[in-house]
Amino acid sequence: MARKRTPRFGRYTLRVNPQPPTPRTGLLYRLYQRRLRREIDPARVPHHIAVIVDGNRRWAKQRLQERASFGHRAGARKVPEFLEWCEEAGVGTVTLYLLSADNLRARDRQELEDLLGIIGDLAAELAANPRWRVKHVGSCEGLSPELTAALRSAEEATADHDGLHVNLAVGYGGRSEITEAMRSVIAAHQAEGGTIDTLAERLTPEMIGEHLWTRGQADPDLVIRTSGEQRLSDFMIWQSAHSEFYFVEALYPDLRQVDLLRALRDYSSRQRRLGA
Repeated sequence: MARKRTPRFGRYTLRVNPQPPTPRTGLLYRLYQRRLRREIDPARVPHHIAVIVDGNRRWAKQRLQERASFGHRAGARKVPEFLEWCEEAGVGTVTLYLLSADNLRARDRQELEDLLGIIGDLAAELAANPRWRVKHVGSCEGLSPELTAALRSAEEATADHDGLHVNLAVGYGGRSEITEAMRSVIAAHQAEGGTIDTLAERLTPEMIGEHLWTRGQADPDLVIRTSGEQRLSDFMIWQSAHSEFYFVEALYPDLRQVDLLRALRDYSSRQRRLGA
């Protein structure tokens, strides 16, 4: 029988084939949600949340599944629900780290093929929402033609939507993004007749920011990582310079609305210094 490690009141317990919640536990859960919402300062809800989606493969292994795609599909099913929670809470932008540039080089071929297809289907599903605006953040290098087309189609279909802005970080790497930004800065400066010497005089963090894949967007206020890991994994290393961080023990497919509400409550109670 599969065993699952789940957080409960700050401790961990092993559950064997956990049963569905009873009406009483469902009621207690809803009451706890209401309490969490009351403890969140509406004026201090983060505008932009960036999420390192982690734990899909471990979720599949816990369920004795040989193929990681079982977990990736479960994670994809969680995404629309998670975005609805964010929208309900008043968040304006959500960036989801779905596939890194390192993953493209290191993952098993079959797993990667499955994952590219799953992300393509997810992009199409999100684009069907009449409110959400979808944007691809990352490089198309190494992506399949089908996924590249799906991401482009999602962007075009939602370009005039004015609801939740959803960034799909696919084929993304923070170092690669900064490298590409610098190349773009140099090319633009040379096109204007400038030299390396004059560029050195004019170069500012704001100029570099205008050439990032997230140009035109505010930096994330809060970065959340699921699965208990506590590292950035080359994610938004420029944009998160002054972000707050929150780490969740739950694997992404197991993420609950109370996990997000706890993160928002924690964020709203922090005093952001923004480098001061």
